[in-house]
Amino acid sequence: MQRSPALVRNFLRQGSNQFLTVKSRPPCDVFINHRGIDTKRTVAGLLFYHFSRLNLHPFLDSKNMKPGDKLFDKIDAAIHKCKVGVAVFSPHYCESYFCLHELALLMESKKRVIPVFCNVKPSHLKVRDNGTCSAVELQRFSWALEEAKYTVGLTFDSSKGDWSEFLREASDAVLQNLVEVEEEGAY
Repeated sequence: MQRSPALVRNFLRQGSNQFLTVKSRPPCDVFINHRGIDTKRTVAGLLFYHFSRLNLHPFLDSKNMKPGDKLFDKIDAAIHKCKVGVAVFSPHYCESYFCLHELALLMESKKRVIPVFCNVKPSHLKVRDNGTCSAVELQRFSWALEEAKYTVGLTFDSSKGDWSEFLREASDAVLQNLVEVEEEGAY
């Protein structure tokens, strides 16, 4: 479903005026789930700054957390309060317990998730048993990964892709999903 530019502008205008007090503002509109070693300095970091410039409130662990914060407490709270998740899949994504935990929580919380397949094909993403997770966690992570792989997303090859076009497509997808979440909440 295509949204008009006027509707998106109206959403952004309302969003910046609607939440003037810090107390009523959710900690994030968009949760960016990513594998730091692959994407923190590139895709995830650029998405964070781009969403911030659009007056959205993105959550990126390295930007929103400070020394002393409890990892799971802060991250889990941001996921529960966010409206949309962006899962940036990359070659080493499935090696991270934290990435898989965040993805599972996004899916279990029935958040809208926009997959971004960065330098990786969906068919190459698999949860592997390296002996650190319980059978229940492995099943939970595998289920969440399969859900994400069968969700329409974006693909990006960082060696050949147009970064500005990617940021525009990702922003459009996030804004469209935010508008739809807002509309669903109005009924």
